[in-house]
Amino acid sequence: MKKIIFRIFLLCFITVLAVVARGQNFAGEIAAFKKQDAVSFPQKNAILFTGSSSFTNWQDVQEYFPNFPIINRGFGGSSLTHLIQYENDIIIPYQPKQVVIYCGENDIAGSDSVTGKMVAERFIQLFQDIRRQLPGTHIAFISMKPSPSRWHMKERLMEGNQLIKTFLKKQSNAAYINIWNAMLGTDGKPMQAIFIEDNLHMNANGYAIWQKIIEPYLLK
Repeated sequence: MKKIIFRIFLLCFITVLAVVARGQNFAGEIAAFKKQDAVSFPQKNAILFTGSSSFTNWQDVQEYFPNFPIINRGFGGSSLTHLIQYENDIIIPYQPKQVVIYCGENDIAGSDSVTGKMVAERFIQLFQDIRRQLPGTHIAFISMKPSPSRWHMKERLMEGNQLIKTFLKKQSNAAYINIWNAMLGTDGKPMQAIFIEDNLHMNANGYAIWQKIIEPYLLK
């Protein structure tokens, strides 16, 4: 009996450690954002870009949108669950007039059991959290992109995109930004020339496509 109790205790302890470890995945990145804010806090009513590495790597995003005040709070490898976890650190404090979200890919890539429906449900939770705390803020979602390295996940990515698009159509002060089609070649597959060597992240050509599609959605 003692051995059984010990094993149960050990299993619970390991589970708690795993949960804590997941919660600390991006502690350094969040701390870096806060340190940056302590030096110079961004202006209110700016446009906040938040999400995963497609934003993290867009270091010169302000140069692509010179007529809009941009705050970039993307942190590479993050999923929608992480955005929800850190929303009170990297979204709400800035009181932006618009939040532009690119996230969801890593949710799907992280587990074969994560469906497009689950990604949509996570996005809806994040959307509702932001809407509750920042009721006047416009919320835009950039569709999950097609990439050569994740092309085998396309069905789940497309399902998530479609469900989020359907949800946002019913919301006021919100937008779905479709970048999927523009990133496909004439063969219907992701254009190789717009990605760097890892076949996942974009080069300047890819971001140029995003700039043209996203800019009309940004608030003046």
